[in-house]
Amino acid sequence: MNTARLIGILLIIAGGLAAAYGGFSYTKQTHAATIGPIHLQMTEQERVNIPLWMGLGALGVGVLLVATSRKT
Repeated sequence: MNTARLIGILLIIAGGLAAAYGGFSYTKQTHAATIGPIHLQMTEQERVNIPLWMGLGALGVGVLLVATSRKT
């Protein structure tokens, strides 16, 4: 499998996931304190939005790479 085909497949997968879910979220630890036996911790959940046009663009470029790459 050549590099262009592999990158195309990865772009198809990433573009499909981005178009389907519209982004991803992660948890970020903001503050922590330990006072004696008590441990306090603050976490925030952040969301990264991926525009639909970017997901569909990655999907299209991936399909184009897979279709135009030749097997050597």
